[in-house]
Amino acid sequence: MFLAAALPARAQTADPSAEAKVRIGPLAMTPTIALLNAGVDNNVFNEPNQLSPKSDYTFTVEPKLDAWLHVGGTIVIGYATEDLVYYRKYTSERSANGHFSIGLLVPLTRLTLEGKVGYVNTRERPGFEIDARSQRIELSYDGSAEVRVLSKTLVGVTARRQKVDYDKAAVFLDSNLRFELNRIVDTEGVTVRHELTPLTSLIFEAAREQDRFQFSSLRDSDSTLITGGVKFDPFALIRGSATFGYRDFQPRTPGVPGYSGSTASVDLTYVALGSTKVTGRATRDVQYSYDVNQPYYVLTGIGGELAQQIFGPVDVVGRAGVQRLDYRTRAGAVVAAANRTDYVHTYGGGFGYHMSRDFRVGFDVDHSHRDSAVDLRQYNGLRYGLSVTYGF
Repeated sequence: MFLAAALPARAQTADPSAEAKVRIGPLAMTPTIALLNAGVDNNVFNEPNQLSPKSDYTFTVEPKLDAWLHVGGTIVIGYATEDLVYYRKYTSERSANGHFSIGLLVPLTRLTLEGKVGYVNTRERPGFEIDARSQRIELSYDGSAEVRVLSKTLVGVTARRQKVDYDKAAVFLDSNLRFELNRIVDTEGVTVRHELTPLTSLIFEAAREQDRFQFSSLRDSDSTLITGGVKFDPFALIRGSATFGYRDFQPRTPGVPGYSGSTASVDLTYVALGSTKVTGRATRDVQYSYDVNQPYYVLTGIGGELAQQIFGPVDVVGRAGVQRLDYRTRAGAVVAAANRTDYVHTYGGGFGYHMSRDFRVGFDVDHSHRDSAVDLRQYNGLRYGLSVTYGF
């Protein structure tokens, strides 16, 4: 079965490098390279119909590497990917988008220590709101310590710092993104994890988050987060995690409304009978806006993908999703539509042919549509083209 080949049954082992394709002594690696979206983007800038959207030929080359280095009982974990984006006519949209991380996992008798440094240097769109491809750098530090207090129960502490730094020339709809969105986010929390099975854990976390903006202190906020959910090991039949919780989001500036409500983060994948792969995703949380008069919105999204083998090495894929952006307006601000709600609908599909276990050629079509009370924020987009993925 092609899906079984692409996603082989996983052994019950805690070694994250168990499926590495290349091994050199203590070093294990899984390198891949992909050619993505080799075709047409009929709305390069996500423009509304009245501005005559621009079309161009585009493709992305994506080399990727996962690596694990065993040093005694310690594991060094590395990840690197570089998206090389090409547009034929609109050269301003060409970019090299790098995502890198290196971490250290130290499992002791009853104590496990983990640390990670992440670095992103990209011109990718930062989300569903900002349509400009603007240069930004994100640097993050994560650390955690977890101790086993009972045979199946572990208690831990976590800390994270993230710095977001936009380029000086990053502008969207007359707003300088560096001035509006440069920030440092500090998060500290405590966790309780209970191992239902060797591959499934229940997780509870309580955390405190502080967002401090470099130039726009109007946006500064403090949050209390409480979440609970389930996490499946990468070697489980169902993979991924699903967490639900509550955020008390309190801006530090009077006149900016707060948010107290539910949050969610779901990303689950299940392979049935080796020939059907089902993926479900959902999210709900606060996101910052470029617009100082509507400084944030609550993003609620749901989506999924279904891949089905139809015969031999041939598969078909269908996907769809919808995102809801609920904006919050600053008291006294004059805006085009107060407390508006925008929707972004996406759907698409394609088919692929597996030349071998790690070599797939496909053709995909994806459509996106944004509804908004602000005319200039509405758009339709269509992308279609070839993709080739090869794993070494």
